[in-house]
Amino acid sequence: MWTLNLLDEALAAQMRPLLAGCTTLELHGAPLQMEPLGSHSVENGLQLLLAAREEPASRTRLWFRTPCAFKQAGRYAIYPQEFLLLQSLVLHWNTAFPDCQLSDPDALDAATQGFIDALNEALPGQVEFENKNASGEANNCGTIVNGFVSEGVDLIMANATAALTAAASATADIPILGTSITAYGVALDLDDFDGTVGGNISGTSDLADLSKQADMITEWFPEAKKVALLFCSAEPNSSYQIQEVATCLANKGIETKEFAFTDSNDVASVTQSAADYADVVYLPTDNTAASNTEAIANILVPAGVPAICGEEGICSGCGVATLSISYYDLGYTTGEMAAKVLTGEADISTMPVEYTNVTKKYNKTICDDLGMTVPEGYEAIEE
Repeated sequence: MWTLNLLDEALAAQMRPLLAGCTTLELHGAPLQMEPLGSHSVENGLQLLLAAREEPASRTRLWFRTPCAFKQAGRYAIYPQEFLLLQSLVLHWNTAFPDCQLSDPDALDAATQGFIDALNEALPGQVEFENKNASGEANNCGTIVNGFVSEGVDLIMANATAALTAAASATADIPILGTSITAYGVALDLDDFDGTVGGNISGTSDLADLSKQADMITEWFPEAKKVALLFCSAEPNSSYQIQEVATCLANKGIETKEFAFTDSNDVASVTQSAADYADVVYLPTDNTAASNTEAIANILVPAGVPAICGEEGICSGCGVATLSISYYDLGYTTGEMAAKVLTGEADISTMPVEYTNVTKKYNKTICDDLGMTVPEGYEAIEE
């Protein structure tokens, strides 16, 4: 059952035949057959519930707030949590409505799915999940976590830095496992972080070795003299990465300069300044950059300035190369840690933060546009 909340009837009229013609969706790599059961126009929640009860065969429900909400904030709710199912529907939507593109499910969704899959495999039928999405709003994290604490959940998985800091502030007793966290020491303001947080917190990190990222710059561009460090000043993890990479490059005799945007509004102007200065741009793992790769690419590529990126999502939009991790695998590792905590096999206070393997990848399209030769040992990012 597709439940659509659209802006007007004209758009709804366009969407209905699209969904009716969507007879197959890809779910975990396998085709899922879809059968149209009917169409209902409802004006309120009660009518929606009544309509749903008329279709007892329906099992999967997707709730789209509005196309504009998707475009502006990438928000959605999906039941069950099948990001691959949504991804397949997004492809259908984007083909039909190229001027109103929906965002693909991001790395955080992949990490969540990996976490769920790992726990279901380790403890089949024994774990009940309550998945709450802050919808990209950091302020929502505190409300959600406080609800978990009130309910007395057995474990909290905090996906990304805002969720982790909110959870850490809300409870010192319930075990907390972070994932998609770049730097735990920075996120939790730990002066003496040595790889183990201690207390009731541990998890996994999405940080690729920063010294190796600096090495990539000299591997790809041995003649580079100036590197622009492009990042969002409002993200502490980004500042940490920039400082570390700057130190590594300084040891190689390469001049660096920071170019910081405060939010999406000044990404283009700051990127232009970076392009005017540098031989190469470095972009860390940065949420604001990840949301503005098209704007960054529209400046860097025509200027002929390549970018080395901290993660695959950013690189696929505006970079030439990266050290890539699988966020699904990262979440899966977190789920394996959770199983050990829940069964008493491990004490979370002594569990070190874990990392996942990295893969050298490059963006074929941008490399071709810039006429670049790819070093050995890199694989192309899937387009």
